[in-house]
Parts: sequence; C-alpha cells; structure tokens
Amino acid sequence: MNATRFLATRFLSPDLTSQLPSWRRLANFAIQFSSRAPAEIFDPLEESCLRALLCTCGRQGNISFGASVHASIVKNPPFVDFRNPSENRNILVTYNCLLHAYGKYGQLCDAVKLFEDMPLKDTVSWNSLISVSLKHGKFELGFGFFRAMIGSGVYWFDHASLTSVLWACDGSGIESLGIVKMMHALVISCGYEKEISVGNALMTSYFRCLASDQGVRVFNEMEERNVITWTAMISGLAQNEFYGESLKLFANMYNSAVFPNHLTYLSTLVACSGLQKHEEGAQIHGVIWKLGIQSDICIQSALMDMYSKCSRVEEAWLIFESCEIFDEVSVTVMLTCFAQNGCEEEAIRIFVKLVSVGSKLDPNMVSAILGVCGIDTSWGLGVQVHTLVIKKGFMSNIFVSNGLINMYAKCAELEESVKVFDMMPQKNQVSWNSMIAAFARHGNGLKALHYYEEMNSKGVEPTHVTFLSLLHACSHAGLVHKGMEFLKSMETSYGLHPRQDHYACIIDMLGRAGLVKEAKNFIETLPVKPDVLVWQALLGACSIYGDIDTGKYAADQLAEAAPDSPTPYVSMANIYSSSGRWKERARTIKNMKERGIAKEMGTSWIEIEKQIQSFAVADTLGDDVCNLLFKLFRHMRDEGISGSIVIDM
Repeated sequence: MNATRFLATRFLSPDLTSQLPSWRRLANFAIQFSSRAPAEIFDPLEESCLRALLCTCGRQGNISFGASVHASIVKNPPFVDFRNPSENRNILVTYNCLLHAYGKYGQLCDAVKLFEDMPLKDTVSWNSLISVSLKHGKFELGFGFFRAMIGSGVYWFDHASLTSVLWACDGSGIESLGIVKMMHALVISCGYEKEISVGNALMTSYFRCLASDQGVRVFNEMEERNVITWTAMISGLAQNEFYGESLKLFANMYNSAVFPNHLTYLSTLVACSGLQKHEEGAQIHGVIWKLGIQSDICIQSALMDMYSKCSRVEEAWLIFESCEIFDEVSVTVMLTCFAQNGCEEEAIRIFVKLVSVGSKLDPNMVSAILGVCGIDTSWGLGVQVHTLVIKKGFMSNIFVSNGLINMYAKCAELEESVKVFDMMPQKNQVSWNSMIAAFARHGNGLKALHYYEEMNSKGVEPTHVTFLSLLHACSHAGLVHKGMEFLKSMETSYGLHPRQDHYACIIDMLGRAGLVKEAKNFIETLPVKPDVLVWQALLGACSIYGDIDTGKYAADQLAEAAPDSPTPYVSMANIYSSSGRWKERARTIKNMKERGIAKEMGTSWIEIEKQIQSFAVADTLGDDVCNLLFKLFRHMRDEGISGSIVIDM
C-alpha cells in the first residue's frame, strides 16, 4: 500500500482520480510495468491506463515517469507483428503518447532519439516531431522533418502538419514568405483549402510576412469562417497598419452571426490606437463593459494604449488605477502614456516609486523612462537610469541601448552616445538612425554622413527615418547637392516614397542656403499637396533672408492649412520688423489678436537640487527672489556693470 500510494502521489495530479479508472489500479500497474516479461502484450485496459499516464505526465511537465516507461520499453521492447498492422495499434499509440510527453516537456533531443528508434510510425508521429521542433524555435529542423515525411513516400501530411508549419512562419526570416507560398500550393493541390484551420493559419502567416494582399485573398476565398478567421483578419490588417480597413471589417463581423471574442476586441483597439480614433475606441470600451471583460489585463493595457494615443491621459490613468493586477505591459504603457503626452514628471514619479518599493523592472519600462530623460527634465536622472541599466544587466537589450543613445544625444552628450553605441553587441536600424540623428541634430552633418556610410558598409538597409536625419544633416552642413541626391536615391535605390517631412527638410535645406525662390519652385512641383510642415519650412527661410513677398505667400498658405497657429502671424511680424515696416507689423499683430490667436509662451528651465524649475514670460516671482535679484543688481552697479532688471509683478 505504501509503494502504491507513493507512485500515485509522485507521478499523478490530485485530480487524476476523476480522469482515470482507479489510482490504486494505475499505481499497481506502474509497479508491475517495469517487471513485465519481454514481448508481453498488454491488456487493452492496461494500454489505455499507460497512455493516460503518459499524457498526464506531458501536461504536468513531469517527465520522470515518462522516462521510466521509456527505459522499460528499451529494456523489454514490445512484440510488433508486421504481418497484422491492426494488432500494433495500441503499441503505436503508446509510442506517440511518450513522444508527445517528451515534446511537451521540451526534451527535443530525447524526442528525436525516440522517434528514430520507434519501430512503428504514422502521421501523428511525424506531426509530434515537427510540432515540438517548431515550438522550440528550431524552424529549419521542423521544416526538414516535414520535407522528410513527404519525401519518404510512405507517410503523408494532414491538416495538422500544414498548420504547424504555417504557424511557425512568422515573417522573421527572408525565406518565410516563400515557404508560405509553397505551403499554399500544397494546400490547394491536396484539397485542404476548405479546411478552416488551414485557412486561418495560411491567412495569419501571410499577414505576419507583410503580404497583406495575399492574406485578404485567402480570407475572401474561404467558404466557412469562424471567430478565429474574423479575428485573424482584423488583427492582420491592424498589424499591417490598415487600421481603417480593420475597423470596417470589425463592423461587418459585429453585424454578422459570428460573435467577437476578447482577442477580436484587442485587435480592434489596436486599430483605434493607430487611427487615434477616440470616439470609436470609447464605443468599443462600452461594449467591453457590457460583456464584462474589462478586467482582463490585456484588454486593460490595450485600452490604456488607445487612450494614450488619443492624448486622453485622464482616461488612461483611471483604467490604470482600476487594475487589480499590474504586469510589466500595463506599467510600461502608462509610463509611455505620460512620456508622450507631456507628463514627464508623472512618469518619473511612477518610475522612482517602482524602484523605491523594489518592484520588478523589465527592459521595456527602462526604455520608456529613458524617453522622458532629456534636456528638459533631468540629465542626472538619465545617468542614474544608466547606472540602473548596468546593475540590472539590461545593456545587452537593444531597445534599452537605443534609448540611452537618444537620451545622451538630447542632453548634448554625444561622446556618451558614441560609447553606448560602440559597446552594443548587436545593432539594428534604430541604433544607426539614432547615431545619425544625434549628430545631425547638433549640426555635425559630416559625422552623420560618416555613420550612414558605415551603416551601408554593414549591409543595414536605411529607412524613412534614416533619410530624414540625413536631409537634416545636409541642411545644417549646407550640402544642397548631396541632399538632393539622397532624396532621389530614396525611391530609385530603396523604393521608399518621400513623405511630407522629407520635403520639408528639402525646403529648409534650400532656404538655409539662400535659395528661397528655388524652394518655392520645388513646392510647386511636389506630387502631393503641401502640408503645414512644408509651409513652415518655407516661411522660416523667408524669415532668415527677409523675403517679404515669398514670406507673405507662405504665411497665407500656412494660415489656411493651420487656422489656429500663431506661426504665420509671428513670423511675418518679425519679417516686417527686420525691414523697418512697422505699420505692417502692427497690422499683422492686430489681425492675430482679432482672430483670437495667442502667441505660445516661451519657457526656460534649470535643475536645482534634482528638481526642475521652469520659468515663463510674465511669471509672478516671490518676494525673496525679487529681493535677491535687486541685491545682485546693486552689486553689479557698484562694480560698474550697467544693466537693468524688469520684473512683471
């Protein structure tokens, strides 16, 4: 009885008595199994018990009993009657259960060895081996087993084989799309296109490989669709930045016979975030409340992200406060929300609180707070975060390192940015873009171009952001011809279509070089309608060189594009002032006031004892500060230094 109870408690879960015939019978069977005679054939019930035990071991991750069974099979191999294959069915199922248990526990090498030694195999055996290989990131190995199964001429794949390979094609490799297309051909040639699970996997794989057109085609050709089909389509469109199409499809699904699940709402919230559609997001939030799934932690994070992207910080904070459980994702989303909506102090306060109470930090949180640290907050805080990064061992995380590069660049500590960049074991496009942007931002155009050349030599493809920084660098360095070459090479060499911000950089580059008329002519030849950025760049060039006529034209266009912006009025007032045309200046200021447009207030800041003190025009200063200023002024006058103090009380 003691041995029986030990085996039951050692290898079986507490609820196994409700799943299997008798725990005492099973435990006795486990004891007797190791002492059975060679070539002895089990009773069918005993075979059923053994398979149930092996499946339970796989689910629980308890491989000890499975290994014991495997050792006994090796020691006393079962008798296989090749003349009567039907008699071997129980043995084959037992082998497959053991193979599944090894795979579930992650014992890939043992699973492969068992597969090689199995006297009997079927499609389920191959599928188990393919699945465990793919689940553990061994795509080449798993796909190799799939090809070997087809090449054997004995075994043939089924819908499970196809879905296993398709779900593993996540678009991370350049060959992924080719494999998906090849699998698509197999699906059609073997008549699996009507299998709904295969269609779902095929459509999802296309979207992961950024082949959205093929994904949409698979969806349209599917005769039967379930909630997974609709959700995969909505999610795929949102992930490929077809946010509007994703929301339209959700509306169609909502009015169909298929009911959305929580994953569907997650994908729809992603689309609302991408479009910054607060009204639609709030409506979905209401539906989520009606369904009672608002407490799901993934839903809460998606809602916070949606409200954050829509600049609704208060709504995001209310959701954050209502969370019963906080995870790394929700905290990171809230930190990013504060950072992106001008609430840097709140983000810093939360992060400092997390550190002080000993909460678990992850690289994403650190990366989010690094986006806050900069010239307008505390450089000292950024250095402290860098120290924390080293202490936590996050330096190998590429996102954290990129955040450190940008943080030091914003603080004009370019040498520190270079040190972080040089120490990175791996660099991606963002890493190179950050270095190019850092030197371009601080006027060192030649150094920015040097990093671009080095980036090319490493075989790293440039992005839209790369060329934006390069054009910015050429603008500050006066390299007009080089900048125009970069603009042309975007399309001809890399297939990147210039955006409005690229055109604005070209206008700024021409304007800084004194080519104001050429800048205006360039705008007239643009293939798209110029937006606010383009007109601001032209107006800025006119301010530098006092071009009143072109400036008036640019100001009128900018006022039409942004009616509430004070920029066209302030810029024209400055242009008139520099030319001594005071009546026109006064008329411009009067026109701005009559339209109810206020000039943005300038702000200065200084760090005192780790606290950021900001000052604005017309601030009311305290008596102590005023007295100190007057005392300093008297000392200056006694030293023979002329000057004056004007304080608006």
